[in-house]
Amino acid sequence: MIESSTPRNPYVTILITLVVSFFGFQVAGSLIGFMIAIPFYPGTLDQMLKSVASPEADPGMKIPMFIMQGFGSFFGLILIPTLMLRAWRQPVTQFFDKKIPPLAVILTFVILMSFMIVNSVFIEWNEKVVFPDFLAGLEKWARATEDKLAEVTQYLTHFDSFAQFIIAFIVIAVIPAFGEEIVFRGIIQNEFYRGTRNIHVAIWLSAIIFSAFHVQFYGFVPRMLLGALFGYLYHWSGNLYLPVLAHFFNNGASVIAMYFYQQGAIPMDIENAEAAPWPAALSAAVVTLVLMSFFKKYYRDLYRLSEK
Repeated sequence: MIESSTPRNPYVTILITLVVSFFGFQVAGSLIGFMIAIPFYPGTLDQMLKSVASPEADPGMKIPMFIMQGFGSFFGLILIPTLMLRAWRQPVTQFFDKKIPPLAVILTFVILMSFMIVNSVFIEWNEKVVFPDFLAGLEKWARATEDKLAEVTQYLTHFDSFAQFIIAFIVIAVIPAFGEEIVFRGIIQNEFYRGTRNIHVAIWLSAIIFSAFHVQFYGFVPRMLLGALFGYLYHWSGNLYLPVLAHFFNNGASVIAMYFYQQGAIPMDIENAEAAPWPAALSAAVVTLVLMSFFKKYYRDLYRLSEK
């Protein structure tokens, strides 16, 4: 973790980070992305403005939506937080200043792969959660929001060409891997630790906010668990590159699997929320815990050697 002697209140810093990131993502970046996307839309500007609310009904909106989403993520999660850190005299490079041993990369990849099997159980469970009767109104809103988002996601991830796949890969896997880890692990997790002095509280609070930021109730728990995994990888290694790689592997594997499934190259539909069989999930849970323990010990021993 990054030890900071700044007099800023850590909770004020977290609030500022969330506000400017949200503004950059939803307003500034998306607006700039919209302006840049105009030449890529086959219809009129008026038609494009109408299609923004329901892009899945307009085949011509796919590339413009990727451009808008990409610029939103870049501005809100990379550029603005980086400028904010620079203004606070805390360069973003502080999160990436340690070398990455090849074994750490391999461990990160294998841990993520085994964790994805475990997380499939939580994905299926979370998608079937039923609200109590007194929250029926909230459930109706959450389900409608989720269904709408699922329609847009399915529209964007149905690739009509290899070029669309490459654009989607950059927007879904590359940019968020760096941006979300800088914001949620690099800044927010460090600030929670500075405020609480309890790394577990810092990791889980950051993971909760990370999941809430995506506004997907029916995917909240598995995304929170994923965020916590990224948080522990960062804490144990002291290098944000490893959660960035894990985040990239997670998102990138999903995009690649969707593309190859659509091409008929693989039989597995990644969008199917069916959980792995219990024997496989339990075995994967054991493997994940063992590998995480080894990862922690590996870095603890590595830092001891470097101090001698």
